[in-house]
Amino acid sequence: MSCYHTNFTIQSDTRPTFDDVTDRAVAAIAESGIKNGVLMVYSQHTTCTVLIQEQSDDVNYYGTQLILQDMMNGLSDIFPTCETEGQYLHPGPLHIEIAGRERDEEASWSLNTDAHLRSVMLGRSVTVPVVDGEPMLGEFGRIYFGDFDQVRARERTVRVTVLGDK
Repeated sequence: MSCYHTNFTIQSDTRPTFDDVTDRAVAAIAESGIKNGVLMVYSQHTTCTVLIQEQSDDVNYYGTQLILQDMMNGLSDIFPTCETEGQYLHPGPLHIEIAGRERDEEASWSLNTDAHLRSVMLGRSVTVPVVDGEPMLGEFGRIYFGDFDQVRARERTVRVTVLGDK
């Protein structure tokens, strides 16, 4: 059994974003030489998600596929966008103090509790069977990396592991 790891980066925005990473995942399978096994695509960031969804051909004015915007609308009903301190219990004063002192973060950067909760709800990875060198995503399935954090734009790392037989 062989194991192959790689990663790539994505630049986020100051609004929820979704990047189709399917082609990069397929390329990782090809680079690995693994024919039968599993593909895992993972986010190490606690305000991000990796999910499988159908490709929606229509997009809104920001370029977000409508099915992903529908999902965001539903998630916003469950976890409203954090707009001010005290809206959620987190972050508390100790978190703000430590983030400022140890990570040089601005207090407003901690107004992303909704992003953390959305990420936990959807999960931070997907695992897909690989058969004959192809991911079994179904006819319309695509792999998306989603970033729910709206407080600042930054570079995100997407990790890919392929495990199986060559």
